Amino acid sequence: MRPMYFTETIEKPAPRNVIIRKAEPKNCPVFKVSAVIITYNEEKMIERTLAQLQWCDEIIVVDSYSTDRTAEICSSKGCKVLFRQFDGYGAQKQFAVSQAKNDWVLCVDADEVLTDELVKEITSLTEADKQYSGFAFRMNLVFLGKEFLYGKESGRYFLRLFNRQKGGITADKVHEGIHLEGPVKKLKHIVKHYSYTSIYQYLEKFNRYTRYAAEMGKRKGKHKSTFIILLAVPFNFTKYYLLERNCLNGLKGFYWSVFSTFYHFVKYAKINE
Repeated sequence: MRPMYFTETIEKPAPRNVIIRKAEPKNCPVFKVSAVIITYNEEKMIERTLAQLQWCDEIIVVDSYSTDRTAEICSSKGCKVLFRQFDGYGAQKQFAVSQAKNDWVLCVDADEVLTDELVKEITSLTEADKQYSGFAFRMNLVFLGKEFLYGKESGRYFLRLFNRQKGGITADKVHEGIHLEGPVKKLKHIVKHYSYTSIYQYLEKFNRYTRYAAEMGKRKGKHKSTFIILLAVPFNFTKYYLLERNCLNGLKGFYWSVFSTFYHFVKYAKINE
């Protein structure tokens, strides 16, 4: 789950009951890697994510003052835990990257888990791979406990490991990305993205995401006509369910298509509000 939304940026020291320890590297590749994660109330997910990052030289967690055991769990796993109020995904991740001691940074979300095969592939990189500015991983969506093998949300490549001397995180509040100068290599193995574990969790995030997307749309002057809004539902459902083959993902694929369709409709409505 991603952080809640705040309006200002404040760095504060860790609470006294949180022990901050440096992660012990186990099997680092030819270049030392700093893993960075932003968190807010991730106690149900974070251990699985951290377990696949123990090969990193360090793990930095920037937490938005979680009210659960997220910070405690991260500290117990050897992470460096920092606290910062949330002012957008891009800004929060930019701060996390700036705290890394190494130029090579692995930026993952708290609900993204590297597979054993991907970890082995990363730690097997050679000196020749230093020619690349970054490495992209293939992502498979896991929605309501089901791994999607079809659809646009699975099989896409996302840049996650990069040399910060060649670029960095964009400042977008939502749908942030990584912009680099230089070549990027695609690795073979996957990351599993445990995006939503329940419908309740999806709907809880839904209003926040559509609000931020609408704010960005308004700033860019992307107002939608009545015709576009009316067509949004049938067009997007056809796209997600049939054209992107989520129909092959069973009932969960149908749920995903309906929710994704409704996301666009609500976003457009909020832009015109």
